[in-house]
Amino acid sequence: MTTTHSPAQPTTSPPPVLPPGSAARWPRVAVWLVPAVLVACAGFERRWMSDDAFIYVRTVRQVLAGNGPVFNAGERVESSTGTLWQWLLVAAGAVGVDPASAAVYGGLVLTGAGFALAGLGALRLHGGRVAVPLGSLLLAGLPPVWDFATSGLETGLLTCWIAGAWLALATRPRSLATSVLLGLGPLVRPDLGLVSAVFLGAQWLLVRPSWRGALAGAGAAGALPAVYEVFRAGYYGHLVPLPAVTKEASRSLWGRGLEYLGDLVLTYALWVPLVVVVVVVVVVAAVLVRGGGLRPVAARVPVAALAPVVAGVLCWMYVVKVGGDFMHGRMLLPGLLLMLLPVFVVPVSRAGVCAAVAVGAWAVVSAGWLRVPYEGTIGPAGIADERGVYVRQNAEPHPVHHTFAGSPYHLRYLREVREAARSGAPTLLYGGNGPRGTADSPSVTASYVVLGLNGSVVPLGGAALDPIGLAHPLAAHSERIGGGRVGHDKWLPAAWLAADRGVPSDPPPGTDPAQVAAARRALRCGALAELRAATRDPLTPGRFVRNVAGAWERTAFRFPNDPVAAERKVCGR
Repeated sequence: MTTTHSPAQPTTSPPPVLPPGSAARWPRVAVWLVPAVLVACAGFERRWMSDDAFIYVRTVRQVLAGNGPVFNAGERVESSTGTLWQWLLVAAGAVGVDPASAAVYGGLVLTGAGFALAGLGALRLHGGRVAVPLGSLLLAGLPPVWDFATSGLETGLLTCWIAGAWLALATRPRSLATSVLLGLGPLVRPDLGLVSAVFLGAQWLLVRPSWRGALAGAGAAGALPAVYEVFRAGYYGHLVPLPAVTKEASRSLWGRGLEYLGDLVLTYALWVPLVVVVVVVVVVAAVLVRGGGLRPVAARVPVAALAPVVAGVLCWMYVVKVGGDFMHGRMLLPGLLLMLLPVFVVPVSRAGVCAAVAVGAWAVVSAGWLRVPYEGTIGPAGIADERGVYVRQNAEPHPVHHTFAGSPYHLRYLREVREAARSGAPTLLYGGNGPRGTADSPSVTASYVVLGLNGSVVPLGGAALDPIGLAHPLAAHSERIGGGRVGHDKWLPAAWLAADRGVPSDPPPGTDPAQVAAARRALRCGALAELRAATRDPLTPGRFVRNVAGAWERTAFRFPNDPVAAERKVCGR
């Protein structure tokens, strides 16, 4: 006698799937819509404008004034790191919207949209099963997420692009429109080229196209970034935006980067929800595999789920490698979003519900009580509670348009520049208490460490510069002096400003004439002379070609900030 054994059944049933019908859709809608609304409300409650966002605003004003995408008229410098964000703000300004308001509220809308797209992508990944929020709860409980939902920077666009690109990858990998969308990463922000590369690799694995299809996809993905890169090299003479040169984006500062990572993870005990997420991923994956009920759209789960995790890990590694950032948490948020995309929502199960409750409890504690110990200031490691700093300096809970009513030092500088502009004299200013002389231009030329503030007060016909180099090519290409905050460790002495922008017969009081003379000679030699020509000479076809041809060497060029040492290096004396 033979005994027939039935196949072993899983001890845990797969999560249920919502039946059709309008009433059944509401739980699925709520699971992606509610977190998006919560984050948008939290972002609105903490709306503000960072000083770096005013760097975008001045460039937008220059474009609208007919001076081109430059920070200062007559000098081709790309001070905007987020290319697409800059042009979106130009479009808003062209229809009469105040660029600062567009930056703040546009960023808020894009952040909410990004959360919604991420939730939809996770729902589709799990085949439309009944779900609960998980990764979205983790992000919603982090105060830096609320802060950078506005700020005027490109973070909202970045959030929306990451989520939208992942949704397209998971649902329409064969579309050329998806390839175009995946390739936009470098134009959203240069470091997101890592994300584009990983997502495009995942698209290839999902589609396995013919060689013609692969070429078509690569062409669609790379066309816009490639065209813009040629424009950047020819117009600006550089391969990257100037802030990337200033901040030495290719350097390695692992120790400072780990300190930056710890500043976020330890402040909010972030390891607690991350451990919960990892556990639930393992458990839910096991249930789904044993249940065997994956729908066709979920057959791509391994590649579509792993791609953002790999991209997020690479993003965090890059941020740690370059030493982090000076804004608390900001540069780590994209990587965290990427790693959480596959579990933004998770199918309902005992493990999923327990995890959502645990992460939700952590989110309440984090949102209500956990804050950096240097709230409203700059911490000992040079990392700033950036929003808190500008709330305090403006004496305003929602500083969208900065007045600096709470900062006597900045107010004094603002008055000085405005008085110089009203006088009509060609004035040369260096810092709030630095040398003052005569400029070689018909308006105000001023160098100040707070570049957004400087750009908002110096007339568009004048020159708003900074000794760090975010919009000043000479400062950007100077060598690091060490000891400064991340991204703020270059400093161009006043002698260079006097030599570059001042009247030779009238050196500013307080500057060393010998230093000014050495700087003036250095500016006529070799790579320094070529740097000035690349950014200031009329943009003829020949100049464009020379800029493209020399872009690699020019981007890599550095010189000592001491004028005498620089003269010896570039002039061979």
